[in-house]
Amino acid sequence: MDCFEIKNKDSSTRARTGVLHLNHGDVQTPVFMPVGTNATVKAITKDDLEEIGFEIILANTYHLYLRPGADLLQEAGGLHGFTKWNRNFLTDSGGFQVFSLSQLRKIKEEGVTFQSHIDGSRHLFTPEKVVDIQRKFNSDIQMQLDVCTGFGVEYKEAKNALAVTSDWLLRAKAEWERQIDQYDYKGLLFPIVQGNFFKDLRQESAKFVDDLDLPGIAIGGLSVGENFETYSETLHYTVENLSEKKPKYVMGIGTPDFILEAIENGIDMFDCVLPTRNARNGSFFTKDGPISIKKEIFTHDYSPIDPECNCKVCKTYSRSYMRHLYRNNEILSAMLSSYHNLYFLNNMVKEAREAINNGNFADYKKNFLNRYFASTARRF
Repeated sequence: MDCFEIKNKDSSTRARTGVLHLNHGDVQTPVFMPVGTNATVKAITKDDLEEIGFEIILANTYHLYLRPGADLLQEAGGLHGFTKWNRNFLTDSGGFQVFSLSQLRKIKEEGVTFQSHIDGSRHLFTPEKVVDIQRKFNSDIQMQLDVCTGFGVEYKEAKNALAVTSDWLLRAKAEWERQIDQYDYKGLLFPIVQGNFFKDLRQESAKFVDDLDLPGIAIGGLSVGENFETYSETLHYTVENLSEKKPKYVMGIGTPDFILEAIENGIDMFDCVLPTRNARNGSFFTKDGPISIKKEIFTHDYSPIDPECNCKVCKTYSRSYMRHLYRNNEILSAMLSSYHNLYFLNNMVKEAREAINNGNFADYKKNFLNRYFASTARRF
């Protein structure tokens, strides 16, 4: 499926702007996708997401499969009918949650058995079942079931995990094609590049998924505890082995340095829970680096969270008031702080798109990050 159109390329990097044509509207890329694990971005309404300008959000297959269940979501009209979010949904496969949340899990050729973190019940995810679940969700983009490995695993474990992931991808692709024919399903399937931090495995996986010619490509297994230099190196040689024409998605990155590095390497999509999670813990993005509203120095500070931010939170409320809300555990604290952090990242990515269109992304990245890390030793 020809779903991606490249618009402009930066003059000195792999960075590019484009448009992703999806069933619930076009998505301008590069794009940051807020994470709505349970079909809701925590502490944010769908109207606020639209107001900020988001065109796609992410939901979690593992959590929604367990509660409220795929059949109920299908009955409600899929994720869009259930939530009334009429823009796009990307759903992950649930693989990461199976391996990170389940205490009892077993990988077999058929699939992975796991124990629910809610009630201890036993379940089986197969590549085919995960495709079917996401079809019932009416996901605009769905992900294959894969095997996740953490930073620091041995080569043999990474190689075995990749072999299983590649086999499951072939089965997921066959099931996705069958469901398109049987149900007229219009969602896209993205394969996932794995291989941990071993160059030969990454290259093998990249070539394998690239040759299948699916609508887009996801890169998994990054931002799992490695340092920035390892992340950057691994991302660079992975992308070198992928065709330019496909939209590319790096899973689970949510800080300015990791996002801008991804954009420089030609990545079009990224997501993370970090902006809203940090917000609920009193941490705010600003142009001059993150600040913690917990600090006493903000008690009498009546300036905005970020004086250069145009979000409605910064236009209306002071650091002093935001600290007061946080210290008193007010629900409004999570709502306003989440709005600001999501607005900040969305605006940063918009600025990056403008810089790419103007051919000066490298300068934009350098200036942004040097200011962001001015109080530390980080320099770009």
